[in-house]
Amino acid sequence: MNILENVAAARAGSLRAVGRLLSMAEGAGRGELLAVLEPAPIRVLGVTGPPGAGKSTTIGALVGAYRERGLRVAVLAVDPSSPYSGGALLGDRIRMAAHTTDPGVLIRSLAARGHLGGLSAAVPAAVRVLAALGYDLVLLETVGVGQSEIEIAAVADPTLVVLTPGAGDAVQAAKAGLLEVADLLVVNKADRDGAEQTVRELRQETDVPVLTLVASRGEGLPALLDAIDAHHRADTAARRTARAHAQILSLAQSRLREHPDLAALAADVAQGRRDPYTAAELLLGGTEDARTEDARAAGVLRPGS
Repeated sequence: MNILENVAAARAGSLRAVGRLLSMAEGAGRGELLAVLEPAPIRVLGVTGPPGAGKSTTIGALVGAYRERGLRVAVLAVDPSSPYSGGALLGDRIRMAAHTTDPGVLIRSLAARGHLGGLSAAVPAAVRVLAALGYDLVLLETVGVGQSEIEIAAVADPTLVVLTPGAGDAVQAAKAGLLEVADLLVVNKADRDGAEQTVRELRQETDVPVLTLVASRGEGLPALLDAIDAHHRADTAARRTARAHAQILSLAQSRLREHPDLAALAADVAQGRRDPYTAAELLLGGTEDARTEDARAAGVLRPGS
């Protein structure tokens, strides 16, 4: 099948065709695929947090709630890449198994493949594919290991950070930078000891709403849905532009890390054959004269060099 045939089959309900298109979004055919897809609106809800917080259980509960509203829902779960196969390690998604037979739900694991920030570089393309196929909502789950550069806020709105009571989770989340990207904080497993203290600690650390949830039983789910809807209604053009700005920079950085000249330029800088300013301009494709002038202006080259 060619791309248009796959798109037609996917729109007709073929999950295999959807899978083929998403595989294309992860691979070398991404540009060709995006060229034939018209942009379409879609909501993206991000879910992140430390391992063991219950992100997948929370997403499973949210999927059930949105399906009751009649929405077509996709879940993109970004997992650590296998060092051997490059594939997603956690692809079975056992906690979401209740929805695997529902034709209105798609669950897909994407490997992070070394991309910083917990998101696969293929995520924006995958979201575009799902929007073009008529999905109403994407639930985006990140690796959740507390990277210094967390990009989920560049793609999703709102972003939920899921934490658990006790064990200094609030403090650890603050140190990991998770609170900086949170639009909503969710204390899951709130029937455990220490839940109230964790809520108090979080409210001391941040001004964003803090909600409690027992995802496995659906307790607190209606309040969480209301908070998500309220945040979505409060979104603005300026915030959407800021998210696009961050997303573009993130993807550009990923492309530069894969540039075929990067290793040689780094070796030149390390051995003193080039300065880092000139090397950076070379990597960005600037002209030689501009690179030399920039380096001289930065005090790296002497006049006449």
